Amino acid sequence: MKDYQWYSDRWGEPTQDDDMLFLLLTIGVFQTGLSWKVAAGKKEIFMRNFCGMDFRKVAALFPDDADQIAKDPDMIRNPRKIRAVIQNARAIVRLLDDYDSFADYLWDFVGGVPVVKQYETEDQVTNTLPEATTIAKDMKKRGFTFVGPVVTCMFLKAAGVIQDQVLDQ
Repeated sequence: MKDYQWYSDRWGEPTQDDDMLFLLLTIGVFQTGLSWKVAAGKKEIFMRNFCGMDFRKVAALFPDDADQIAKDPDMIRNPRKIRAVIQNARAIVRLLDDYDSFADYLWDFVGGVPVVKQYETEDQVTNTLPEATTIAKDMKKRGFTFVGPVVTCMFLKAAGVIQDQVLDQ
C-alpha cells in the first residue's frame, strides 16, 4: 500500500477526533506548494516529529524543538511550516477555553452536520467555498496560520465537514 493511501481512504469521513483533525490540518499546512500525496505520505514522520499528533504536547514545543524537527532527513523541512504546526497546536489549546474540543469548534460552524455540495461533474468541484473562507478567517483571528481559504477548504473536506457529491459518478 502506498504511504498516502490512508488519506485517500479516509477522505471525507466525518471525524470528531481532535488528534485526527490536527493531523489533517498539518497535512494541509505541509501540502501548500506540494502534492497532497507528498504531504499525506509523511504521516508517520509527522507522528514521530509532532508527539504522535497530540496537539497539547506539540503546543508545548520550543523553538529548539522546531530546529530539531527540521533536521530530520525524512521530514519536509520547511521551518515556516514546522513553526505553523506548533502555532496551530497552541491555537487549538486556546480554543478549549471556549469549546469542549477542536471538533466542536469546527462542527459548530455547520450545525454539527456535514455540508454537502453537489456537482454535475467532477471538474466542477472547487477547492474554495464560502463556508471554508468564513472558517479560515475565524481560525486566523484565533491565531492559526497557513489556513487560507484553499488549505482550510481541503482540510474541511478531508475531515468530512464539507463533502462533495458528484452526480455523474
